[in-house]
Amino acid sequence: MSSTARHILELHRRGALRGALGLAALAALQPAMAPRALGQVAFRAYPFTLGVASGDPAPDGVVLWTRLAPEPLAPMGGLPHVAIEVRWEVAEDDRFTRIVAQGRQLARPELGFSVHAEVSGLQPAHGYFYRFMVGREVSRVGRTRTAPAAGATPERLRFVSAGCQHLEHGFFTAWRHVAAEELDFVYHSGDYLYEYRGVQPGEPSWGPTLRSHVGDEIHTIDNYRQRYAQYKTDPDLAAAHAAHPFIMAFDDHEVDNDWAGAISEEDGGRRFPIAVPPEVFALRKQAAFQAWWENMPLRRAQLPRGPEIIAYRELRFGQLARLHVLDTRSWRDDQPCGGSPAVQRACDELQRPDQQMLGQAQESWLMGNIAEGGATWQVLAQQVLMMPRDLGNSQINVDKWDGAPAARTRLLRGLAERGAANAVVLTGDSHNAWVADLRLENGPVVATEFGATSISSGGDGNEMAPAAEAVLRRNPHIHFFNNRRGYSLHEATARRMEVTQRVVPFVTRPDAPREDRGVFVVEAGRAGVQRG
Repeated sequence: MSSTARHILELHRRGALRGALGLAALAALQPAMAPRALGQVAFRAYPFTLGVASGDPAPDGVVLWTRLAPEPLAPMGGLPHVAIEVRWEVAEDDRFTRIVAQGRQLARPELGFSVHAEVSGLQPAHGYFYRFMVGREVSRVGRTRTAPAAGATPERLRFVSAGCQHLEHGFFTAWRHVAAEELDFVYHSGDYLYEYRGVQPGEPSWGPTLRSHVGDEIHTIDNYRQRYAQYKTDPDLAAAHAAHPFIMAFDDHEVDNDWAGAISEEDGGRRFPIAVPPEVFALRKQAAFQAWWENMPLRRAQLPRGPEIIAYRELRFGQLARLHVLDTRSWRDDQPCGGSPAVQRACDELQRPDQQMLGQAQESWLMGNIAEGGATWQVLAQQVLMMPRDLGNSQINVDKWDGAPAARTRLLRGLAERGAANAVVLTGDSHNAWVADLRLENGPVVATEFGATSISSGGDGNEMAPAAEAVLRRNPHIHFFNNRRGYSLHEATARRMEVTQRVVPFVTRPDAPREDRGVFVVEAGRAGVQRG
């Protein structure tokens, strides 16, 4: 076992204690209002510029989020370095005449003036309205929804899978359409922001440049906070957050392109011969994870401890679905065969039986959940394409699960051995829409994977990328591909899951209409996907 793998296992062995310490530490950050908190704050500008959000719904509650930033791109959002009292309310109506929960929290400078209110005592499967107040200022009103009760079998569960929103590449019109959907939640697969330096219009880049990132490539906590603020001021993204609870994951760009475990993209390989040492990269991860937590509607359990974070977790939606949110970055091995996303030939590393994509602790946790059963649908919400792909010309994309085939086989065999009927995999990252059946070593179908395309990354795209038709011919288990931008809409019942691949025909100008490019159905108890 490598030293990196041993280190990761040791981190997991300490995970329970670290989590307990994290909860205690964050609880200590929220005492009764301290005298040093500002009482009546007179802001020079509106403090809720970054909007509101809710997330991780439970049957009795939800996380409510906001972050104070009257000057969103200024250091510390333009605020003095002192804790500020924020009030929140939850009501059954948008006029707040029937308030059912309320409270106060401190927005602390150490946490970027973010607020994470873990509300409890609510009714299951129920819609609510919420808002924040500080001084005389009032936030916009958000809507949220709790999960069904543990023993309930809801008539349906409706959710969106989406991710990959590169601000420079286009407008976030797809999020406006998501805001208008009737949903129980949104799963965000990651790449919420991109860490690259700002590109000016006309400058060479891998995509179009309609609006530029502020600053250089981001490395410090202040850099990451500013970049999140730039993204969160997008009105379409803000509208989607205010409309639905979000279940958040991260992929690579929340930290560094193609990072893997303790290894930076700058790993000393062909593309980056001067390596960033793991102990230096850990400092960047620490800044990135703290900023991610500060800017997302996450619970205290996800608060990072330095460069370590336990982001994988499970959410239950009665007896209809169990959603297993996975982390395919933190515990994986470095990409094999030279480490670039697509390598031209296989190497011995691809044959290792102990390859890791989830890490041993997360893999064991997932298999334990699957063995429990308890729901019609087992949904694996993860980041990179799990489906095997023969790309031709001996190419292998080693940043996906194709770079860890033994880990994929273990996972699929684990699903099959534990009788995980009706397993569905949600995926982002690739900037294309995909639908494929996942088979265990050319045997029966074990799960069906739905890859959501990007919100904007890659620009307008097209209906069929140049090499995609050949890929579909070589891979009969892959049933659909589309290269437009958009999201996947899922509707699950006790009998079937119907998935619609929704797109926008352009992102390089505003106000694109919503269009559908394919409807697919997985029937409960019948493996494999069918056209709807």
